[in-house]
Amino acid sequence: MKAMHPPIILVNFKAYPEAMGDKALEKARIAEEVSEEKGICIIVAPPLVDLALVAREVSIPVFAQHVDPVEPGRRTGHVPPESILAAGATGTLVNHAEKRLDYLEIKMIVDRCKELGLMTLVCCARLRYCNMVVRLGPDMFAFEPPELIGTGRSVTSEKPESLRKAMRIAKSLKPDIIAMCGAGVSCGKDVRDAIMLGAEGVLVGSVVRRPDFKDLLSEMADAALKAWDEKAS
Repeated sequence: MKAMHPPIILVNFKAYPEAMGDKALEKARIAEEVSEEKGICIIVAPPLVDLALVAREVSIPVFAQHVDPVEPGRRTGHVPPESILAAGATGTLVNHAEKRLDYLEIKMIVDRCKELGLMTLVCCARLRYCNMVVRLGPDMFAFEPPELIGTGRSVTSEKPESLRKAMRIAKSLKPDIIAMCGAGVSCGKDVRDAIMLGAEGVLVGSVVRRPDFKDLLSEMADAALKAWDEKAS
């Protein structure tokens, strides 16, 4: 598996029918192709039932969409961190707006994953909670206003100042954290704007439903790399 370094694109397959089973593997392979062609880190988060299948077949990082704050044992229907580790995952999303957790549950998951060597990307829905979330010590952080998720209205255009502040808060509290954003990010321009506003990567989801998924992901990769170079110069 290649090292994870910014800029990063994380593709969340959610439970979209266009990215389940064999289609999950197909989309993951496309993401792997774009990652290799463009020289950018792309992470995929397939449905949990497809996690092992995808992790076995691609070299890019594979994240779970969720884990539960529990240890292995008599846990019918639960997903302990050990289960995604055994499936080959590199890390997991935590507290996505569509799978929310409370503060203590987030802390328990971050701590347990750290013990196991799994990375955590904790999502935060509101600017006022960013401080609390980052202080828990996740490897990655994502600012994602839930009202924009899946709308095509990007956080970069709808809440640019909140995004800029969230990124500053994250990096000031934990300089080595990878600070990202999501919600409505759906084209290369959105990705470029995110990077210019201080993000080190983006979370995207509904793009997996597009028939031009590879072309769109390539556009996003080009935009991320160009913006990253602009900021560095």
